[in-house]
Amino acid sequence: MTTNDEDILIQSIKDGDTKAYAVLVDRYKDMVYTLAVRMIKNREEAEEVAQDTFIKVFKSLKKFKGDSKFSTWVYRIAYNTCLDNIKKNKKHLNNVAIDAYTFNKLDTIDNALDTIINEEKSTLIRNCIDKLPEDSSALLTLFYFEELSLEEISKVINIEANTVKVKLFRARKKLAVILEQYFQPKTA
Repeated sequence: MTTNDEDILIQSIKDGDTKAYAVLVDRYKDMVYTLAVRMIKNREEAEEVAQDTFIKVFKSLKKFKGDSKFSTWVYRIAYNTCLDNIKKNKKHLNNVAIDAYTFNKLDTIDNALDTIINEEKSTLIRNCIDKLPEDSSALLTLFYFEELSLEEISKVINIEANTVKVKLFRARKKLAVILEQYFQPKTA
């Protein structure tokens, strides 16, 4: 399922072309880092996890069979590397009560501010996603921000597509509860 360009890139890396490996890292670094930040919730550790991911990709490249998209395979390695990091560093699990967080309600003033408001909403949604457990935030990130299909996500996290659909539904419900807290008027 790889593209001809990816096939050439993979073969070049296997043949020892370090420039081809740099192209691969450059091509996938943003998606790997974004997933790592969403799951690890710590930028420095996410950078380390991203680096570890690319080391694992390099070492495992000979095992890539091409039966899925290459990006899906890279995502799977990144996802598993994040899980390994989380297990190793339990201190980073988010056990803080959600209602301990407060933000000001977003108000629409007029059409001239729509762009700013949309950016604020996007930031709010991303911040709320960060409040979710790692598996929920990863699912929402893969589906909405990275725009992976249910099938692709199922390959990344190694569960059935129907289970992904159920977990995604539950993650959306959790996100809705968090978002609802920010959009309700504050009472004195």
